[in-house]
Amino acid sequence: MESIQVFKKDKSIQGEITLTGSKSISNRALLIRALCQDDFEIQPLAAAQDTQTMVELLESNEQILDAGPAGTTYRFLTAYLSLQEGEQILTGSERMKQRPIGILAEALKKLGANIEYMENEGYPPLKIGSPTADFGKNNRIEIPANVSSQYISALLMIAPNLPNGIELVLTGNIVSRPYIQMTLNLMAYFGIKYDWSGQIILIKNQAYQAEKFTVEADWSAASYYYTLAAFADDCDLQLNGLFENSVQGDSALVKMTTHFGVQTTFNEKGIHLSKSTPKTGQFIYDFLECPDLAQAIAVTCGGLGIEGLFSGLETLKIKETDRVAALYNELKKVGVDFIEQENGACIVNKKAIKPALIPSFATYEDHRMAMAFAPLAMLLDVVQIEEPKVVGKSYPHFWEDLEKIGFHSK
Repeated sequence: MESIQVFKKDKSIQGEITLTGSKSISNRALLIRALCQDDFEIQPLAAAQDTQTMVELLESNEQILDAGPAGTTYRFLTAYLSLQEGEQILTGSERMKQRPIGILAEALKKLGANIEYMENEGYPPLKIGSPTADFGKNNRIEIPANVSSQYISALLMIAPNLPNGIELVLTGNIVSRPYIQMTLNLMAYFGIKYDWSGQIILIKNQAYQAEKFTVEADWSAASYYYTLAAFADDCDLQLNGLFENSVQGDSALVKMTTHFGVQTTFNEKGIHLSKSTPKTGQFIYDFLECPDLAQAIAVTCGGLGIEGLFSGLETLKIKETDRVAALYNELKKVGVDFIEQENGACIVNKKAIKPALIPSFATYEDHRMAMAFAPLAMLLDVVQIEEPKVVGKSYPHFWEDLEKIGFHSK
């Protein structure tokens, strides 16, 4: 098994990093461009493998399209292909075949899409044929809102191209609301009008308007540097490409991490991180609107010996891996408990991190596990990360960027 050892001999963080573009924004912009009658420029596209996969599959003329482990790509393409003539097979990695797609596929079938499950009911791979003659005439669709916002975003983005638009009724508690709003904001940038009132989103049949588009840097990628700043004795770190008025829910980092003594200052290039006075007491946060931050913040609490109470983790079990179980397994290696409660919340215990003899952290084919645990090298001098290339899914230059601010790896 491939692995690397990551070293950091001091607790000082200084330097400047230009973050990769947001995968979430890039993939949405790419799908909108595919749905638009006219081409337009998107810069800078995320370097993420998921985004490169999105580009390749949208341009492919092959019948079998393999999304690999790219969940966002898979879900967006499921909706997009349902509009296209001909027959495609949309498949993915073994883990992707374990990730549910039934909620989205069934919603599309109610619209008139021609979709079949090729192996297990409700799961990839899918056979997607030409849309039926009545596709989109029934425009009122109910969809559970407490599972994955990507299903909702996929339906919203194809809505303007449906003959009667869509009346999307969200049932249950809405998870990851900022990701839905991100989708609608991007659609509005390209000329689409919508109405979101309560649990119903209305979008009429209309045309996307081509506009040159700038992709913001990835706030999720920034979260690992916030962990480093929290662990540091002193911090003078510039992160380029982030916007103050961001459409990304993960920009919640700015306020959230004041608890750990991290100060964020916006400037023309992006943000500057420095040290401030940390707060005392338990860290309590509902991650319902920013679940991708949970791993980095759990490691932050564990590393600092701060007790944390995490809620809103409903979607973590259907990500690249069961992230709740993965956090429990890996934090335990350094004497930190991540305990799931009966109500679904999780508690990070208050014990100070216990050094192990070069702890080796598994990554479970999950890019965020690798990047969340690497900062522990600041506290333990050296850590080992298994399957380090998994970071390519969202941030392929992560290890090189760490070296720019004083880390070493072998």
